[in-house]
Formats: sequence, C-alpha cells, structure tokens
Amino acid sequence: MIENLRLQHFRSYNDTTFEFGDKVNIIVGPNAIGKTNLIEAILVVARGSSYRVADSELLRHGQEWFRLDGGLAGGETRVVKLQTSPRLVKSYEINHKPYKRLLANHTIPVVLFEPNHLQLLHGAPDARRQYLDDLLEQTIPAYASFRRNYKRVLSQRNSLLKRARTPTTQELFPWDIRLGELGAVIARERSKLVEQLSQAVTATYKVLSGTDTAVTLRYKHYFPIETYESNLLHKLTSHLDADSARGFTTFGPHREDFEVYFNDSPAELVASRGETRTVILGLKIAELQLLTALRDTPPLLLLDDVFSELDGARRQALTKYLKNYQTFLTTTDADVVIQHFMNHATIIPIQDQED
Repeated sequence: MIENLRLQHFRSYNDTTFEFGDKVNIIVGPNAIGKTNLIEAILVVARGSSYRVADSELLRHGQEWFRLDGGLAGGETRVVKLQTSPRLVKSYEINHKPYKRLLANHTIPVVLFEPNHLQLLHGAPDARRQYLDDLLEQTIPAYASFRRNYKRVLSQRNSLLKRARTPTTQELFPWDIRLGELGAVIARERSKLVEQLSQAVTATYKVLSGTDTAVTLRYKHYFPIETYESNLLHKLTSHLDADSARGFTTFGPHREDFEVYFNDSPAELVASRGETRTVILGLKIAELQLLTALRDTPPLLLLDDVFSELDGARRQALTKYLKNYQTFLTTTDADVVIQHFMNHATIIPIQDQED
C-alpha cells in the first residue's frame, strides 16, 4: 500500500505531495489537469516505468531531472530518479538501497484499467500481445528476460533479412535456434495464462452480466505447444525466401493473438458495446485474483477515467471486488463515483500546477 507520494519535475507537477487512503482514492479534477499523470507516477513507483511514454517524456517541460518519493505501509520507502545530464540515467532506491533496475521481486503488482483497454477486443493484435506479456512479467519473475531476449534475437534476424543479399540458412541458423527456444517459452506461458484468464472470466462474466452466456478465451498459436520449438525452427528454415522477400520474420509469438468467444462465436463479431465492457471488466477482476494468488503483496488497482464508461450496474459490480484493494480512480465528477463507496473513499482534488 502506498501511503504518500511526492512528485518533483514529473509531467505537469513541479513539486507536489499527496497523502493516500488505504481503500478507494478518488482523484478528481477537470480534464487535462494532471489526474492521469498522478496515476502514471504511482505506476512508475510500483513497476518502474510508464504505460504511455518513454522515460524522457516523463520530465516536466524544461527540466533535466525528475524524482518520485513514495512512502509505503510498514515504513518502506521507494525513490525513482531520472536525470538527462550528462546522459539519460534512471535509478531506484528501496529503503535507501540503490538499484539500476527493478527486478520482478522488487515491483508492486498493479492492475491498470484505462480507456484504451475498452478497445482490447476489437483493436490490433499487438495490444492483446502486450496485455498478456505485461501481466506475465508481473507473475513470472524470469519472463521479462525472455521477452527482452526474444525481441533482441528477432531484431537481429530481421536485420539480416533486410539486407540486399538473401542470407544463407547457415547464417540464420543460430538465430533461428534461439528464436525457437525463446518463442516456445513465450507461447507456452501465454497459452497457460489465457487458460487461467478464461476460467476466471467465464465465472465472473456470469455474475457481472446476470446471464448464462459462455465466455471463453483461446490463444491462437501457430504450432502445437508441446512441439513448438521444432515446428517453429522448421518453419523459419523452410520460409527463408519468403521472409527475405518481406524483410521480416512471419512466424513466431510476435505474430500470435488471443480471441474471446461468446457461445463459440467470436466476440468481436457478436458482442455489443455493453457486453464488450463487461468482458474487459471481467479480465481486470481476473487479473486482481491472479496477482493476489501469486504475489505476496496485494495489487494496486488503477482506474484511469473508466468509471464513467460503465453503467450503474457495472459500477456497482466493480465496487464489490474493490474492498480488499487500494484503489486509485480518476474522474471529473466525484459525485458520480462517491455514491458507490459511501464513507470508504478518500477524495484527492487536483489543482492547476504552479511553476
């Protein structure tokens, strides 16, 4: 739990400190006042990076450094610092001990619900892949390393494919072997996660919607999970000419996806706007349950400008799941939100930031 947070030269904030309650914190203010920036700062303290932009874009305009100081329950302190001179460097401190990078066991689990997530079912596959990979990084300590290495090897292979001369099988073979190994790990972990999410969402959706609609999630992998490495290696080798002509690698987990089904029909074809929102809400609740089961620390719940997107029934359904979590919720109208929480909310007004 985060008890307080000081923001210096971060986004729209020059030097501001906030005190938080241990239940629901309602961050209220007009649009473009800095509500999302505060949510972003909480996420950076918890997980080390933003969900929106690169580190350099987190700086307040005209400044060369930012600093976030968080006070947590039990007296723990966390500091995130970034400087641009003489070079761009980000560093961390936990209880005054310095770190260059936050490992998985250093992070605070977070469930983020922001407006773009409402497009998760109907948007591009890349958003769904990122959704799975971000959640896996919070639940599997080594996954971030597998993800980074896969991207690096894929980039190297694609660089060779973009050359004027078609690379030989021998030149690509070491990269193909490694891509197969790393790709199999990623595909297997994604497949297991989708199965877990599917089981949770199936039950949650029925509660949220009050219907018997069967909602399932399916991971769409290219090859059987059990023999993924050998199948991917064979496909990379046999499709060398086609990949070289295109200039990129056409097979692997970087091209895979998951799909949501309503009674065995693709949700993107049959789900209404309200049904889509209910599925996404179910996914977020499933994340909370999964992280609670797998991590020692209860996850923080960040709801950025989405409460107004839900109707009264779905708001009420969501609030029933929040009582065990510290929640940060942004809104332009506190009256719309506070009625759902009675006396269990802390109101945090955001004012214009002075220079």
